[in-house]
Amino acid sequence: MTAQTPDLSVSPAAGRESFVGADQPADIAVIIVTYNSAADVGPLIASLRAALHSVRIRVVVVDNGSTDDTVSVLAKHSDVIVRSSGGNYGYAGGINVALRHVGQARSILVLNPDLVVGPGSVREMLDCLESTGAGLIVPRLLDSHGVPQASLRREPTVLRTFGEALFGDRAKRRPGWLAETVYDHESYGRAHTVEWATGAALLIDRALADRLGDWDERYFLYSEETDYFRRARNAGAIIWYTPAATLTHRQGGSGVSAGQSALMSVNRVRYAERHSTPVAAALVHLAVTLHAALRSHRATDRYALAILLDRRRWGDLPHATNTAASPIGPA
Repeated sequence: MTAQTPDLSVSPAAGRESFVGADQPADIAVIIVTYNSAADVGPLIASLRAALHSVRIRVVVVDNGSTDDTVSVLAKHSDVIVRSSGGNYGYAGGINVALRHVGQARSILVLNPDLVVGPGSVREMLDCLESTGAGLIVPRLLDSHGVPQASLRREPTVLRTFGEALFGDRAKRRPGWLAETVYDHESYGRAHTVEWATGAALLIDRALADRLGDWDERYFLYSEETDYFRRARNAGAIIWYTPAATLTHRQGGSGVSAGQSALMSVNRVRYAERHSTPVAAALVHLAVTLHAALRSHRATDRYALAILLDRRRWGDLPHATNTAASPIGPA
């Protein structure tokens, strides 16, 4: 039998029986934070409808002040709860707004808007959560060509940060103590515990989510998932990777500006300052600066280098623009 590609051209009305309302119990509350995501969020919602397989989900979307047609696209889905953060809250801030609207749900699935969910993947993640006793489940991510993405990570250390600065995504067979990213192909083909993974898609046990509380909004964007996974591990939670759940990740749905690229570097330093000794944090700052200096032929890295060398400019990086949440869709 010839394999067929799942039809994602689902009308807004199709599959509606699987999207439960705000007052109904759900197996999973799906959180999506959008920012100029008009081209992505429709296909994501369609893929959720096609992939449910008897799972009751409630979809909560928080928009961070999109200036494109994101809100208009979302308005076509009357069974999706849509809220505005009242500005641009950042990724962590948007998640925190959404957490106020998850209602009765056994688990919480955080998804980037530039994803397409593979058939059966939602059910697989939920079953895995229940069978393993893990606190968080992360799936396999594929790029738009079907190639597995290197989404698994090791906890950042001074040596690993220097390893990333010197080698980047080259010398992929270097030892794990010199690489934060897990490049080993074998690791992506089997289910196992991991330290953390990119925050594009993660299923969280509700009891753990309630224990951990809000995501740290001080990061605005980047490193907030590193911090969240660390807090989960410190709370005794297991983080489990399952390749049987597969999502396609386009990446860059909102684009990456020079400011965002610099923020990614600065937040690595902020994370080290929060969780390491002053000496270790200073060495991480040096390693991240070296990373930018070695790649300063690129405009984004030159800008990041200038920011890293002048701490007074860190306040100029992207940050939350408002704190007033307001409804823009049906409750």
